[in-house]
Amino acid sequence: MPKSIYVSPENKITIRTATESDWPALQLLDSVGFGFHPSPAVSELTKALYKPEDIILAVDGDLPVGVAIEIDMEFTVPGGRQLPTRGITWVSVAPTHRRRGVLRSMFTALHAHIESTGAPLAALTASEAGIYNRFGYGPATFSEGITLDRRFARFRPEVPDNGGVSIVDVKAASTLLPEIYDRWRLLTPGAQLRPQPLWDHMFADPSEDRDGASGLFFLTHADGYIAYRHTSEGRDSIARIDEFVTITEDAHAALWRTICGLDLVTRIETRQHPADPLRLMLTDYRLARTTTRSDRLWLRIMDVPAALEAREYAADLDTVIKVEDPFLKAGGTFALQVKGGKATCAATDAEPAITMPSDVLSSLYLGEHQAKTFAAAHRLHASDPREIRNFDFAFNAEKPAILGYGF
Repeated sequence: MPKSIYVSPENKITIRTATESDWPALQLLDSVGFGFHPSPAVSELTKALYKPEDIILAVDGDLPVGVAIEIDMEFTVPGGRQLPTRGITWVSVAPTHRRRGVLRSMFTALHAHIESTGAPLAALTASEAGIYNRFGYGPATFSEGITLDRRFARFRPEVPDNGGVSIVDVKAASTLLPEIYDRWRLLTPGAQLRPQPLWDHMFADPSEDRDGASGLFFLTHADGYIAYRHTSEGRDSIARIDEFVTITEDAHAALWRTICGLDLVTRIETRQHPADPLRLMLTDYRLARTTTRSDRLWLRIMDVPAALEAREYAADLDTVIKVEDPFLKAGGTFALQVKGGKATCAATDAEPAITMPSDVLSSLYLGEHQAKTFAAAHRLHASDPREIRNFDFAFNAEKPAILGYGF
């Protein structure tokens, strides 16, 4: 029998764990919510990644009307520590049950369980940006989509040309890429441990999941790789990069030089961090054009002292922060002291120097946003502007935060 874990007193919606027999109903809910029917390969991947006990359903009587999945994850935080995190995915409510508190009922049950695990962070990727702030989540990483006319790409003479790139087939890639990715994610805030079923799906590369493009091609370096596809648009031949992972500056330069050597390609499309040095490597700064900019990872701090003590800092800090949490009980007033990059954080009765809601602290956590920007938006308040300046100095991260893979 399915396990009932919560019954909302407001809407009489029952939240329960799923069973094997629920797969057709929950996949239908997901398909309706996100607007596509999964291929057989994606359906099999889903079953390989998630167990029924990870999945909760919102049920109106016997009718499933909402679904969400909670998964065990591990994220890198500034300084390189791997922090246990609970990921949330597949969040969907049936259009027949909008504005009835179904999402809140599911999130109340989900976060009660997350609290019981002791995980200091919860994470998700948001299809809609207006939903999750009220639950304490804030955007913590972002990326840009760029397009580059390869025919005019010329590299500045200062950019190294050390080679070291190889073209490999899928068999070699399946051995090389996971090891490179793992070294990269251990150094990169926001990146997470990647489950084997995702690698298996990537290298199986089912044709129905290619969105009309070619199968994958792979370029590898000892410290990086590119996985890309060929597609076309009118007379343009396009190299669409699915993954670009580099550990060193030499690998970054070598892989860009190599993919820009695809003579029959008109343009290259990829996503990258806004601070990526590509534009500065080219003789024409404007050649790489930004086409999109979007948030990626959303974080929620579940345990403020544990999360703040887990990461490293760029400067010493001695302050008191007040965190307002209208959804859970993770808020409070905390004394935060940083010395030599390490923090201690504990509840205090002292007057706060900085006050912010939990979603703002969650956005600041990986160093991709600044407190001064939230202050300008009237979402963070300080007793003295110097408190904000010192906070930003301390929370600055040496490496940009990048989400490892979407989930």
